[in-house]
This record gives sequence, structure tokens and C-alpha cells, in this order.
Amino acid sequence: MKDELRALCDSAETLLLAQHRVREYVQARILQSLERAGGMESLAFHGGTALRFLYGIPRYSEDLDFALERGREQYDFRALLLRIRDDFEQAEVVAEIKVSDKGVVHKAFVRFRGLPYELGLSPHKTQVLAVKLEVDTNPPAGAGLTKTSLTRYVPLTLQHHDRATLFSGKLHAVLQRTYPKGRDIFDLWWYLAQLDWPEPNLTHLNAALAQSGWQGPELTSENWRGLVRQRVAGLDWNENVMRDLQAFIIDPASLAGLNKAVLLDLLA
Repeated sequence: MKDELRALCDSAETLLLAQHRVREYVQARILQSLERAGGMESLAFHGGTALRFLYGIPRYSEDLDFALERGREQYDFRALLLRIRDDFEQAEVVAEIKVSDKGVVHKAFVRFRGLPYELGLSPHKTQVLAVKLEVDTNPPAGAGLTKTSLTRYVPLTLQHHDRATLFSGKLHAVLQRTYPKGRDIFDLWWYLAQLDWPEPNLTHLNAALAQSGWQGPELTSENWRGLVRQRVAGLDWNENVMRDLQAFIIDPASLAGLNKAVLLDLLA
């Protein structure tokens, strides 16, 4: 595994790109471990990294987010984490696991101490590369599920939220985060720019909003764009959006079509 990681670093034009490629490779190996352990029978992959792996959105992402959608009797978060640790150990990479699974959202960090130093990405011998996993064990009702086979560094077959549900999950983040991330806005723009992307799963979106204390009206096919438009219009574009995005965009040219006026037009 380390030879593959070194090759990724050697082919990268910048240090930041090398760091992202290493993280993405590690994410792929974690997903492979989850699949081999049967985790994809219970979990549905969603969020920004799912968009990256499944649909090639042109930005990198940090975390692996899942919803526990079925097979609750088989789901064992700690057993899945042990499989991840053991698979990396077999590849001669030491993975430390830090887990918090007492709440509704189960969280874990898979930590690789010293790996950035070994790969020439950091001058600090104890520098840690960490990938965060989150599993929502009480996800909003109404999600659509599907499976996709792909290859990103390794072959994968991933259960995930369908396209309409992925979209509704992002709309929930835009509407309900106290300070929406620039990555949320970039993803929203990307969704709206995909001409064949389906409308959001409003059943799922309204269930998610209800869970998070939404004070506004029920979202419908007639009003969701207007409500999201109001949210976007109130953002400080440079502070809330562009600054957050800089470290995650693969090709700066992909930002050429992203500005507040364009996004507001897409939501009109």
C-alpha cells in the first residue's frame, strides 16, 4: 500500500494535491473494508465524499458519512472498525481507531500517525492523517437507496442514497447549518448544473427538517427553490463560500461559473 501511496504523491503537481490524493486513497481502502465486512448491507453512503466517488464532483472531501438504513440487527460499528484496522495492518499500515458511539450519530476517527512524514508530506514525524466516519443511526425517513459498482483506486460496490435523496440531504445542510460551508454551496451549484439530475426527495428533506427543528413551511415542488434562494441570498459570498472552498477544489477553473448571481438565477 505504501508504494501505491508514494506513487500518488510523486505524480502530484503540488503538496496539497498529494495530500488530497493520499486521503482519497485511504478513504477508498476504508470503504473496501466496510464492504468486505458486510457494512454495505446496512449502511447507505451519502454526503460530499459520496458525490466525489460516485459522480466525480470536482472537489475533494474529508469525511465518510453513512446512514443506517436497514439491517439494524446486523450492524456493529465497532466490529466494522476492527475490520478496517486489521485490513490496514495486513497492508503494513498502522491504523489507530478513536470511537464515540454512545449517541445517535456514531463517530470514529481512523488515524495514521507518522504516515504524512513517511510519504514526504510533512516534516513532523508524528503528524497524523485522519479520516472521520459518521453513521446516523436514526436517519430521516423516506430515503431512496441504490447500489453502484465502480473503481476508485480499488473496486467497490457501494450502497448509497439515490440521486434525489443525495440532493435533499444537501438542501437540508444549506437550509439548516448555522453557517453553511462553501462546500455546501459548491455542491448545490453542481447539483443544479446537472441537467439530468432529478428533483430532490422532498419526503426525505421534510423529514430531515422536522428532525432538526425547522421553523419554516413544509417544502414542496413549488416553494423549495424560493426558500433555498432566500438562504443563499443572505450569505457573505467571500467569507462563507469562497474562502472555505479554496483548499478542496481540484481545478480552480471549475470555479469560473460559480458566483452568487449565477446560483440565484439557477434557483429562480
